[in-house]
Amino acid sequence: GLTIGHEPVGVIEKLGSAVKGYREGQRVIAGAITPSGWSNACLCGTCSQDGAGTAHGWKPMGGWKFGNTIDGCQAEYVLVPDAMVNLAPVPDGLTDEQVLMCPDIMSTGFSGAESAGIRIGDIVAVFAQGPIGLCATAGAKLSGASVVFGVDRLPNRLAMSGKMGADHLIDSSQVDPVEEIMRLTGGRGVDVAIEALGTQQTFEACLRVLRPGGTLSSLGVYSTDLTIPLGPFAAGLGDHRIITTLCPGGKERMRRLMSVIENGRIDLGAMVTHRYKLDDIEAAYELFSHQRDGVL
Repeated sequence: GLTIGHEPVGVIEKLGSAVKGYREGQRVIAGAITPSGWSNACLCGTCSQDGAGTAHGWKPMGGWKFGNTIDGCQAEYVLVPDAMVNLAPVPDGLTDEQVLMCPDIMSTGFSGAESAGIRIGDIVAVFAQGPIGLCATAGAKLSGASVVFGVDRLPNRLAMSGKMGADHLIDSSQVDPVEEIMRLTGGRGVDVAIEALGTQQTFEACLRVLRPGGTLSSLGVYSTDLTIPLGPFAAGLGDHRIITTLCPGGKERMRRLMSVIENGRIDLGAMVTHRYKLDDIEAAYELFSHQRDGVL
């Protein structure tokens, strides 16, 4: 019963009476996650989980409201909650298209690298090179990784992975990516493996390529229970870190991401492969769900 969509780029039509510091007609974005700014989760530094502290306990993903608990953004008008926390003005020099990845895809992908604590000189593997995985690849390179493996089975996504900074492109339809990564690292494994799909197969592959003490950064959304294999997990004694991340939101996060684009550190324009009018949204979903026509 809700309008879906959670990556808004638009113009302020009307301002609520309590909203200060903005003007009607101003071009803005809002993160996919719209925290209140005052909840326990926000004040603990985990704005994406804004929903803690209710009488009924903690609600995971509570900061994700657009299309989840309130009407979302695939419409001509959208109401942005807690606007003074969430509205970020778009710099004049940037187009709508340049910043449309910031609310979720770019923020999520980058956060996979950030949460993993990638250091200068790290070796990183990113499993799945969809839009989120591509941004994770770019984020890993910007974070200082010296070697990034991009893993996928679709040629156009692998090609884009190279443009986003991957040093080695691994086609998982042709080779076993775990064996290939271990071969290319001389048996060392990687410092960080980022899971960007949400399947048992990719999660387990990430665990299998980790060096002792490495970090598995999970971005995928899983639809079934996960099983952790005993060997790669070293029976729980491998000093591994497994960390999950929900897209960070709020206007400061958006400002930072737009600054990265504005200062030429990354160009995500090539990821925009198709354009549709809102009236043709069903055709767009059909195209994307079947991965036709080189869609990203």
